[in-house]
Amino acid sequence: MRIAIVMTPISDHHLRLAGQVGVSDVVIRYPGLEYSELADQKAMIESFGLGVSVIEGYLPIEDIKLGGPQRDAEIEQMKILIRNMGRAGIGLLCYNFIAGGDWARTSVNEKGRGGALVTGFDLSDLPQATSSKAGLPSAERLWENLDTFLERILPVAEECGVTLAMHPDDPPISNFQGFPRIMNSVEGFERLVGLSSSPANGICFCQGTFAEMGVDIPSSIRRLGPHIKYVHFRDIRGTSSRFVETFHDEGQTDMVEAMRAYRDIGFNGPMRPDHVPQLSGEEAGEAGYTTLGRLFAVGYMRGLMQAVGESSA
Repeated sequence: MRIAIVMTPISDHHLRLAGQVGVSDVVIRYPGLEYSELADQKAMIESFGLGVSVIEGYLPIEDIKLGGPQRDAEIEQMKILIRNMGRAGIGLLCYNFIAGGDWARTSVNEKGRGGALVTGFDLSDLPQATSSKAGLPSAERLWENLDTFLERILPVAEECGVTLAMHPDDPPISNFQGFPRIMNSVEGFERLVGLSSSPANGICFCQGTFAEMGVDIPSSIRRLGPHIKYVHFRDIRGTSSRFVETFHDEGQTDMVEAMRAYRDIGFNGPMRPDHVPQLSGEEAGEAGYTTLGRLFAVGYMRGLMQAVGESSA
């Protein structure tokens, strides 16, 4: 297993900190379609002795999800991105099929341990869906759109040595303000990998989101086993309709057993601490992506890896 990290922003200071605490891999956001932009960012990160293994976030794929008029153009853009990744030697593309947006929270300033600020979600705090959502596709149409996307993109991914890793809906509910959602259960992920046997068709196992589903995390890791190519390591307290995020060592998941499950399935990919609390003295930034909590999480993850007899570098 390799510990990866997202930096907000990517800077000399954050790159030095990552190397000092034992991070080996950096996850970068969508770099656009110019190869030079990707190559320059990768070279900067590598100059600090770190590697780039994942591109994740802000992908322009909304019409791919909804079957909109720009679907074909967006698929062609994803092919360009994947070819650029193959050329650069970046092997994982993390995406989601969250129609109508991305991960969502109703609060970003819940009080966690010691007064640290954490994010939370309460379905009852959301406004009711409006009638303007009436023309949206059904859940089954989303599955059809996903199947079309995979059919057209996976051959290119295989050719370029890139694996796609699907992130679950967060929160994992079947409908979000009128938008249908499909990646919100273990069974949904089994259906995903059943759409194509391509080795490029993989899973991002976001522990916190699977915990929101109410499933047993170690059992689910073993159940989805060989399809897990990328891990978001985090935890929560609550259920899909109401939860708060926590420090990695105080949530509802048995994190030791989770790490042991990754070892048992032979997982050897990047694993990053996901959303973290905002600690005292930190300026507010992107919710869940401040720095000090991630440093705490990396140390905790390294300890867990060593406790179960797995390398953490």
